[in-house]
Amino acid sequence: MTQPTTTRIASIDLLKGLVMVIMALDHVRDYFHYDAFVFDPADPTQSNLMLFFTRWITHFCAPAFSFLAGLSAYMLSKRKTKGELSVFLIKRGFWLVFAELIIIGFGWYFNVHFPVYALSVIWSLGISMLVLAALIHLPTAYIGLISLSLILFHNLLDNLHFPGSMIWSILHEQQFYTISSQIQLMVVYPLIPWIGVMALGYCIGSAYQSTVDAQKRKVYFTFLGIISIVLFVILRWTNWYGDPNPFQQYSTISQDLISFFNPSKYPPSLQYLLMTLGASFLFLAYSEKWKGKVVDFFCTFGRVPFFYYILHIYVIHLIALLFAELSGLGWQKMILSTWIGFEPNLQGYGFSLWVVYVIWIALILGLYPLCKKFDQYKLDHKEMWWLSYL
Repeated sequence: MTQPTTTRIASIDLLKGLVMVIMALDHVRDYFHYDAFVFDPADPTQSNLMLFFTRWITHFCAPAFSFLAGLSAYMLSKRKTKGELSVFLIKRGFWLVFAELIIIGFGWYFNVHFPVYALSVIWSLGISMLVLAALIHLPTAYIGLISLSLILFHNLLDNLHFPGSMIWSILHEQQFYTISSQIQLMVVYPLIPWIGVMALGYCIGSAYQSTVDAQKRKVYFTFLGIISIVLFVILRWTNWYGDPNPFQQYSTISQDLISFFNPSKYPPSLQYLLMTLGASFLFLAYSEKWKGKVVDFFCTFGRVPFFYYILHIYVIHLIALLFAELSGLGWQKMILSTWIGFEPNLQGYGFSLWVVYVIWIALILGLYPLCKKFDQYKLDHKEMWWLSYL
């Protein structure tokens, strides 16, 4: 049996940390940008290139989360038996689902009545881990076949609808449900094809075995990245297959660009995954030997992703309370009864896009010391098993 490298791969932490930092930009925009309460930043008829870029750059985050989670599971498979890995994935999967509904849910709304239960990115990671816990007992070739089938062919289901079916919505169709007069259920991240993305990461983890030459790994990831992006461009331009939201041409180049680079995210279309995972492959191909203070900065966030994720949501919302109070709106308006972008009381509130960027940068710089200390704490206390869940 070939043995994997035993040290952390810096490029994996770097990519993970980079997308974590970028992700926070979109969440800051949700709470502070004036237009966030008025229209979709990816709407070609109302948006502009800078606003669209602010939204578009965050599209790369969720696919990278899911893919890297699968890759990390493969790394663990060389230190654990398959049975031990399955148990770990099951426990972590249930923990992530709980965290999404309760801990993260409260952070988004600050409402003790929990008016909204959102099945979002952390939920999809949790359920994908539960499925992966079973898949890892299959031969790797079978796992690869399942993952590629989900990614490549799930758009064949786009015209299949079952009105009122919550099960179908959870599998493949974003829907919002009113459970009672006080409670909403938002299926934000349907599970297909996210399960396939995590499984793909598990399969590709073998590229990091110590017997695989770094140059060969670079060529391999470069090939995957280029093929993915070329296929995205072809499919997007021709509208032949792979997205229910086709590319449309408008009267200006900026509108055309917004339409072209805005494939469907909920659920992620084949075109969306080709665009985002293609870029991730290229990043992994060329960042493996990067070093320096900037790399270390982003790697810190990548080593404590869940801790950072929880922390950044609560801090953003606390800052939003402060800004709402200082602006005269009143902090009470930031105790939400629905998703912030749908909150009617917030229309007319907000700030210019440059303010969003200032808050985002300040947030990242402020959270860095806390993440750095927690990262060191984890290194110094490896005997504490529960730290692996943070």
